[in-house]
Amino acid sequence: MRMSGGVEWAVHCCVALTDVDRPVPAATLARLHDVSMSYLAKHMQALARAGLVRSVQGKAGGYALTRSPGDITVLDIVIAIEGADPQFTCTEIRQRGPLAASPEDCLRACAVHRAMLAAEQAWRESLRGVTVADLATTVDRDSGPDVLRGVRAWLTASAS
Repeated sequence: MRMSGGVEWAVHCCVALTDVDRPVPAATLARLHDVSMSYLAKHMQALARAGLVRSVQGKAGGYALTRSPGDITVLDIVIAIEGADPQFTCTEIRQRGPLAASPEDCLRACAVHRAMLAAEQAWRESLRGVTVADLATTVDRDSGPDVLRGVRAWLTASAS
């Protein structure tokens, strides 16, 4: 399974937006992560369309989470950026070629389709079980208790 870099950027931005007291401009988030502002803005807009962040216009504008970080899952973010379509699409290859099976013989999904569906269900369930709050806690535990506090302070100072 391969996801775009936009998923990584969006997840990091959501973690950075935990506990900020005002909207953060996309340009500030792009500087924080040293990434392309236009590419990041595109993904922040996708998060806004999905209802995960709100976009505030004007001088004091930017992005803020729409709900508690504990109520936003990594799967929510992946779907906002990549879409909800399945990662695997069965083309019924077994019904093609010189030894093609008839549609009547293919009433049940093939073993390949079932395996891919099971794998996708497993990774979706795994991502559904991890929230932005979980990731924020992990950042603090893995990198030190002051990392997110420093990020929040930098975002506040840079957005002013």
